[in-house]
Amino acid sequence: MALRIYNTMTGKKEEFVPLHEKQVRMYVCGITAYDLCHIGHARSTIIFDMIYRYLRYRGYEVTFVRNFTDIDDKIIKRANQEGVEYKTIAEKYINEFNLDMGRFGLEKPSIEPKATEHIPEMIQLISTLVEKGYAYQREGDVFFSVEGFKDYGKLSKRDLEEMQAGARVEIDEKKKNPLDFALWKSSKPGEPFWESPWGKGRPGWHIECSVMSQKYLGETFDIHGGGRDLIFPHHENEIAQSEAATGKPFVKYWVHNGFVNINKEKMSKSLGNILTLKEIFKDWQPEVIRLFLLSHHYRSPVDFSFDTLSEAKSGLDRFYTTLKAVRDEITKPKGEGLPCRVMKYTPQGRGVGDSIFKEARQAIEPFQARFEDTMDDDFNTAQALGYFYDLQRYLNILLDISKSHPTEEIILMLRKGLNHFSNMGWIFGLFQEDPEAYLKEQKIEGLKKLNLSEEEILRLIADRNGARKEKNWKRGDEIRSDLLSKGIVLEDTPSGTLWKIK
Repeated sequence: MALRIYNTMTGKKEEFVPLHEKQVRMYVCGITAYDLCHIGHARSTIIFDMIYRYLRYRGYEVTFVRNFTDIDDKIIKRANQEGVEYKTIAEKYINEFNLDMGRFGLEKPSIEPKATEHIPEMIQLISTLVEKGYAYQREGDVFFSVEGFKDYGKLSKRDLEEMQAGARVEIDEKKKNPLDFALWKSSKPGEPFWESPWGKGRPGWHIECSVMSQKYLGETFDIHGGGRDLIFPHHENEIAQSEAATGKPFVKYWVHNGFVNINKEKMSKSLGNILTLKEIFKDWQPEVIRLFLLSHHYRSPVDFSFDTLSEAKSGLDRFYTTLKAVRDEITKPKGEGLPCRVMKYTPQGRGVGDSIFKEARQAIEPFQARFEDTMDDDFNTAQALGYFYDLQRYLNILLDISKSHPTEEIILMLRKGLNHFSNMGWIFGLFQEDPEAYLKEQKIEGLKKLNLSEEEILRLIADRNGARKEKNWKRGDEIRSDLLSKGIVLEDTPSGTLWKIK
């Protein structure tokens, strides 16, 4: 099955055929560096990290460019509020971005350009648009004339006349049309500026991405990505200015991720429900957030809540518990008299062992092909993760069988399953931690939240074991209930009493 990608431009899935065989050039809009990153930034960044990884896994040589906007009205406003230079604000929040996103273990893009490093190229592109009649100058500002570009609105599927009738843009008497957008802004007193043919000023937001993408990827490239909020006006304006200047198609495939809602409400500063990553990281491990976000198709909206994050954490804990058990099983010394064939086994009435092995084999051996087919269908991470849950279930069944009937065949299948988690999990940035270290860390963090120590739990377990030895069942049940009320679950096994956090 060939890779198929949903193209926002055409509104349908299309077979992915890059402009150059086995080479992919991809540009994704990065942050405007004026504030801390929130969960919406995390979704977009993790989604395109996954796409970057999967394309490379499929054998493509990928040039991935993700920019930083380090000059903008919001940056200047923040700098004025704090009484510092705009560069100080931009550098601060680029560093914060790198710290926050670094915790997700992202693959580093090929190139991470900054807008202010490309001012001469922006001036050149604006000059070309003016010369070709697509842009005009007014009192030191330069605007792009949307009426001059006949395909304006083709990405967002908006009609120019309807947009003009319902325009909600800031009135600017310098513009010929309210929808015209700034390519160059004349500087106000105290603002940063660069010299240009139109006087002192700075670039508009949209021109930055056209320049940086085409400088590193060419006048036409394969994939342009970002959040749905960027379709209009940002990406629409990028298309207009780029294609007007070059006369060539700008991008072949447009890929956009869906929004993040907070407790079923749109995330916005006006509602005061913006969740920064630093706030979330106080209580949640970054891998939990990755699992949660990738559990949804990238184009679908995601409803973020701490309940849904808690579900993701429980799932991740179970994955690592299984991975630790598998690793322990395949690395323990071989026992004497290891059976050479599958022995009859009937777990909970499921049928004979041969039937269980057949099911397990059907889940494990074709896992990679099924995973690839699903990911080739527009990066369907939600369904692909479903295969991981199935794989985990069958690994647990094999582990149960192996306790009493260990065979070479079981060990072989356990190894294959473990390799699938490692190799396919890398594409998602999941299951790469040492299982024992992960579970130990989760236990330490969990006990901190419960205000308990392991020593206290072990002491109570010892007291319970003593009471049970003396046949004081009531006291034993009281200790179990007491621990349960504190969030600790006990499990009695042939090898002793185990405990875990509820």
